[in-house]
Parts: sequence; structure tokens; C-alpha cells
Amino acid sequence: MSTESGALFFLDTNIFVYALLASEPPKKQRALQLVEQALASHRGCVSYQVIQEFANVATRKFAQRFTTDQCKQFIDAAMQPLNRVASSPQLLNAALDLQAETRYSFYDSLVIAAALQAQADVLYTEDLQHHQLIAGTLRIVNPFLTVANEV
Repeated sequence: MSTESGALFFLDTNIFVYALLASEPPKKQRALQLVEQALASHRGCVSYQVIQEFANVATRKFAQRFTTDQCKQFIDAAMQPLNRVASSPQLLNAALDLQAETRYSFYDSLVIAAALQAQADVLYTEDLQHHQLIAGTLRIVNPFLTVANEV
């Protein structure tokens, strides 16, 4: 399951979390593929919110928590090069509109709004409805569905 060659894709926080989790090898392998593809192709992107969420999870919720330096190093190497969307009043308003339309949580709506702002074609996440089309342009894809079926 690779992305179309020219398609821009947005990675949700859970992709980076799984890329570092040894406890779920099939998901880890798929997540690593996506992160590597994002960095190598320059077609992957994230938002500042995704980076913030990752930092919170990595330093507070991992079984082996990242140190501050480890977290900074990972973010600098794997996430900042993909960061295309900063926080803004426009992004906040778009997220609120999406929340009203989709009934997703505010933070999920913020991820969707960022993916739309980045003009991504695909949003990789396991948190939202697989194959849903948002605003006629953004397809939500759970990259772990085939992984779960293969195990």
C-alpha cells in the first residue's frame, strides 16, 4: 500500500508513535515505511499540532519515555522536515467548521483542517473513518487495516 507517486499525504500523530513501538511489529513496519517515504519523496507532511501531540506522547506515555534531547532529535530529523502547517486563526476556524460538519472531535478536526490546508490528497490515520472523502479532495486512509488482516 504505497501512495500514488505524485500524491501529497499527511501523517497523523499515530503514524510516528507506531514507528517507534516495538510492541506491535507489523504496525511499526508499516509506519516506518510511511515516514521513510514521506521524508524521501518530499510528498509527506504534518502540522505543528502533530509535532506537539507526538512530543507529549513520547515524553509522557511511552513505556520507555523519550528524554527531552531524544524527543528534540527525533522531531528535528523526522518531523520538522515534513511540517507544512502552522497554527493560525484560520486553521482554528476551519477545524471548528469541520467539527460541526463531521462530528469528529475538535483535535481530529484540526488534523483534517491541517491536511486540507496542506492540500494533501491522503490523510493517513487509524483514528478516523477509513476511505471517507472530506471536502471532495482529502481521502482518509487507515494504513494499518491490511496489516491487521495479515497477522
